Amino acid sequence: MQQTRTFRDKLFLVLKGLAMGAANKVPGVSGGVVAFVAGFYEEFIHSLQRINYNSFLLLLKGKFRSFYHYVNGKFLGLLILGMVISYFSVSKILDYLIVHYELYVWSTFFGMIIGSIYFIAKDFNLKSSKNILFIVLGMIAGIGISLLEPATENDNLWFVFICGIIGVSGMTLPGLSGSFILILIGNYVLLLVDSVNALFDTLTDLMRLDFSFTNDPARVRLLQVLTSFTAGSVVGLVTLSHILGFVLNHYKNITYAIIIGFITGSLGVVWPWKEKIFKTDMAGEILKDANGNQVLDNYDRYWPSLSDSSTYLALIFIIMGISIVLGLERYGRPSKEKQA
Repeated sequence: MQQTRTFRDKLFLVLKGLAMGAANKVPGVSGGVVAFVAGFYEEFIHSLQRINYNSFLLLLKGKFRSFYHYVNGKFLGLLILGMVISYFSVSKILDYLIVHYELYVWSTFFGMIIGSIYFIAKDFNLKSSKNILFIVLGMIAGIGISLLEPATENDNLWFVFICGIIGVSGMTLPGLSGSFILILIGNYVLLLVDSVNALFDTLTDLMRLDFSFTNDPARVRLLQVLTSFTAGSVVGLVTLSHILGFVLNHYKNITYAIIIGFITGSLGVVWPWKEKIFKTDMAGEILKDANGNQVLDNYDRYWPSLSDSSTYLALIFIIMGISIVLGLERYGRPSKEKQA
């Protein structure tokens, strides 16, 4: 599976990793969609499948070069490098943009999902009644998930480990947003904001040879939480990839039909025109988590006003989102031809 890649291919793989990392950070958007549209989804899943008993035997025997080739290490390494860079750069920028230009960020992602639906469905047999059935089932599941109410924050390490398994679904299942699932579980802020920021601050301290953070119980706890979440994510990534690899090999049309349905159902999650609704107590006061963050309950979605200039600007960003996907698809075409 290890392919000869040009410098341009390697650079684009890192950029695709950046895009996947950024997409996974945004509630309602799936990094798996990026992999699907950019043409490397199946290689991604089959590479993760190679992380198995045989690969661990190679590691134990010290055959690191064989392990690297067996798991398609060049591909996975560049992709993961992009994701790691994203969590400390692009995702930080996204945090800022969502706070200050929320409507336009959601509009861009809304357009990207519309483009993704078109991309996947255009070559799919929509006349098959069986395919239509599984598309509808996928849509019902996607819409059902989007209507669930979020739980409260829980930093129990075993629960966080399970969150890692569930949250990584957005990387492997196009249309199912791991970030949105974490909101429903109640741990989005804890795991993708507070813990990541704690790691960033810790790395900064270590570079300055400042170890005072070891005396900060809150920082140490967040690092423990992040470690447990990372372990769960790795377990989930490997487990889901084996399940998906089997399903893609034996039930490809059904899998694609469900993916189309999932992505269509997720449109409600990223609908740009919405307001946050926060949980309140009996007195009507907004509840806050252990870190002082307001606890998100759900979104109040509404139709945009045609008399508002921001509506037309948002539509431009939707078109831009569609264009981004079509651009990814154009570059992804050669990748698919190589895999064929």
